[in-house]
Amino acid sequence: MVLLSSKKTEIIKDALKVLGKKNLVFIMHNVSFPSLAGENTGFGSVNTSGGRKFLEYISPIFNGLQLGPAGKTKSSDPSPYTGTIFSNNPLFIDLKELTTDDWCGILSVETYNEIVKLNPNKDKNRAAYSYIINKQNQALSEAYDNFSKVNDKKLSKEYEIYKLENNAWLDKDSLYEALTIENNSDYWPNWKNNVDKNLFNPKSNEEKINYAKRIDDISKKYAKEIEEYKFAQFVLYKQSVKTKKIADSLGIKMIADRQVAFSDRDTWAYQSLFLDGWCLGCPPDYFSKDGQAWGFPVVDPEKLFNSDGSLGDAGILMKNLFKKMFKENPGGVRIDHIVGLIDPWVYKKGKKPMPEMGAGRLYSSPEHPQLGKYAICSIDDLNNEVTSDNEKRVRTLSKEQIKLYGRLIEKIVIGAAKEEGLTKDQIVCEDLGTLTNPVDAVMKEYGLMGMKLTQFTDPNEEDDPYRCKNIGKKCWAIAGTHDNRPLSLWAKDLVNTHEGYLHVKNLVEDLFKDCENKDEIIVKMTSDAEFLKETKLVELFACESENVQIFFTDYFNMTDTYNVPGTSGEKNWSLRLPDNYESMNIIDLPKILKRAIISRGKVFADNNKKLIEALDEI
Repeated sequence: MVLLSSKKTEIIKDALKVLGKKNLVFIMHNVSFPSLAGENTGFGSVNTSGGRKFLEYISPIFNGLQLGPAGKTKSSDPSPYTGTIFSNNPLFIDLKELTTDDWCGILSVETYNEIVKLNPNKDKNRAAYSYIINKQNQALSEAYDNFSKVNDKKLSKEYEIYKLENNAWLDKDSLYEALTIENNSDYWPNWKNNVDKNLFNPKSNEEKINYAKRIDDISKKYAKEIEEYKFAQFVLYKQSVKTKKIADSLGIKMIADRQVAFSDRDTWAYQSLFLDGWCLGCPPDYFSKDGQAWGFPVVDPEKLFNSDGSLGDAGILMKNLFKKMFKENPGGVRIDHIVGLIDPWVYKKGKKPMPEMGAGRLYSSPEHPQLGKYAICSIDDLNNEVTSDNEKRVRTLSKEQIKLYGRLIEKIVIGAAKEEGLTKDQIVCEDLGTLTNPVDAVMKEYGLMGMKLTQFTDPNEEDDPYRCKNIGKKCWAIAGTHDNRPLSLWAKDLVNTHEGYLHVKNLVEDLFKDCENKDEIIVKMTSDAEFLKETKLVELFACESENVQIFFTDYFNMTDTYNVPGTSGEKNWSLRLPDNYESMNIIDLPKILKRAIISRGKVFADNNKKLIEALDEI
């Protein structure tokens, strides 16, 4: 697709304005960004020339870009949702830039060209994860060696300032890197040295003294490796700042993604702040009869806040990570699984996340022998007519209880946003699925905007919250996320099925109310996957939501799924946008917007007749 002219772009923007859309945000994780010719190292990044060119491509229409979690991932797991909370992923570094004069040519052109040449997936739109992890590490090691030799005063001074300003987390994360070499594993529970496992979790003054000596010894033994780690973070920071300036100049707001998880590295560094013997997960539901055992640590409630309501050590940690995210991403932050911050489901380590095995809501289980002491609601607040695992079991809540459920949101998340100059409207809350009453109450109390995923619509429920007619203004509307099939596949699987007919019937009721040939439209949409898919996109823009998000696979009509929950393998988290994306068949946005305007009714369409005609001509 050739970039639209300014006149055509203005027509599309006028249509979005008429439909009440304030934000149109493109979603694509870093790994998925395309490369320029001859620059495919095996992993995408918005910081590369290809990534920055793509910003120019979307900027005429989109005013926001939502990336995935930015943390450093494990060598054995590419999922960005298990990455570190402070360190960013070195795979996002543009190696080519290190060959330029801006970086004193600290990476040789030969090394860079060899990485590109040997990339096993250079002709595929897939990341080569294991390949690039090794090659990127080798390249960054070479870059650091040369950086040490060139002694560029400006860069050296910036590096020293960066280390000083970020030492609170950078020292621990880089030390962990050294210990992965010492213990021959980047998964600390497998380390044979118990002292190394507990360096920041001493149980006595004697251990504290001994552990301090061990830290000093490791720091000296692996001084070079530690500096290499810190330098990589510095490089990534500088490149990210440059990218954000480019995005700002294009009118693109960068939105970060905060996962609910803590990485292995974080768990090791802050293990004294987690609840011993408990893990975070999801309860049994329609999709998983045994629940989802994520294995992530649970922040100790007693260390989040002190008795006087001030932040405890865990609260300070949480606020610092959100402050870093808001500072680095002035466009805002998407918070994955907001339930995990308000009313988390926890289970005993080694058990299934099922009530009969001791699992429950951390703050909503007053009858639980272990969790009861953390309960905010009382037994009198529970609905005794439903089973203990029912998500609506909390029946009544006082204003004071709602404040207690929401104090992490108020004092840490919203507090961090305000301190960095952002508002609560720049917080995107992933609240998909069944919400507990405490979560629903907190969202309303603080006016937080959740997400309405139209692909989740239950066609049997008239008041389904994901159905077009039920979606309000203050939310983020989206057809599918990184965990959903592209709309192309969704529509293909539903045509000529009874379930598909039910979806079509609702879409016709919501979007074709003034049409006289409703039956003909139903017949066509139940058998035409392309028409069904397009109508599902019309629904996004026809609904009342002021904010719309589109995942890259839907915008480019792709049929590959980025991630399939509950599965593992190289196909997950590796899908990239093909480098020839400009020639791909994208969604027909002018046509979709035209149909969305018409769907608002005859009077609305008549009032915007000229705009409809202009959209027709694009």
